[in-house]
Amino acid sequence: MHTFVSIVIPMHNEAPVLSTLEARLNDVLKTLNIPVEIICVDDGSHDDTWAGLLAWQQRDPRLHLVRLSRNFGHEAAILAGLKQSKGDAIITMDADLQDPPELIPALLSEWEKGFEVVYAVREDRSVDTWLKRVTSDYFYKILNRLSTLDVPGNTAEYRLMSRRVVHILLSMPEKNSFVRMMTRWVGFSQTTIGYKREPRAAGVTKYNVWKLWNYALDAITGFSHLPLRIWSYVGIVISFSAFLYALVIIAMYFFVGRETPGYASLMVAVLFLGGIQLICLGIIGEYLGRVFMEVKGRPMYIVAETREGFAVKEEIHGP
Repeated sequence: MHTFVSIVIPMHNEAPVLSTLEARLNDVLKTLNIPVEIICVDDGSHDDTWAGLLAWQQRDPRLHLVRLSRNFGHEAAILAGLKQSKGDAIITMDADLQDPPELIPALLSEWEKGFEVVYAVREDRSVDTWLKRVTSDYFYKILNRLSTLDVPGNTAEYRLMSRRVVHILLSMPEKNSFVRMMTRWVGFSQTTIGYKREPRAAGVTKYNVWKLWNYALDAITGFSHLPLRIWSYVGIVISFSAFLYALVIIAMYFFVGRETPGYASLMVAVLFLGGIQLICLGIIGEYLGRVFMEVKGRPMYIVAETREGFAVKEEIHGP
């Protein structure tokens, strides 16, 4: 029985990069002596991405196309592609070619050694800005400190997963998904390989500062309740400090013979405690909002259309 490989590529307004992506993928896949399907998920693009994918499918019957009814986000698009995949090994990657397709044979080589998850780690990020590199480093440090999982730093969506891992991921009912952490949470044998991050081949990035911030919040609140617990300790420290301050005021009244001026100290205390309470309510709100989304039970995405490649049909349903 032949090994079957699925390559899942989420896309949002990636029409400018399609021709380059097709050429480089074809060059890599020619070196593999195994059947492959390429699953491209159009996550509500407003440009000619879908038209370009249809034209690509005419040239390459290995292409399996999924079109979502609107833009549901990167995580939802990845899961939609995983749902459609049929491979024994599934590789997820972005379309911008910053994650080079030439790394696919190396990912498969580690999988053949018995690893069920293989992460591609960006060892050289010189193409990224200094601010992006620094914030990314601190994000992983904070995430690993707050959660019980040790997530490899400088990873993105470029990884290989076995069919067993993907089956477990798709069985998870949660709506606020963060595949990068979910893959680590599943366990099994995992490893990493390094690569140099390349410049974007065409188009512009879809992640601005606000989206990256929300992405970080989803990761932290999805896999750690420590931010909630921290405020219990903050409350204890503030209460103990207030008790000590009260003792100081009493001591000054009886032994020094003067009262502590009230207005300034009162305003500082009120504003400080008010700020602490608002921060605490904001953190509780982040978790409560995610509970609200889970309780509603709405699907993560809606598939508007699929176009299955002929080569995939022959491989799966043929003799």
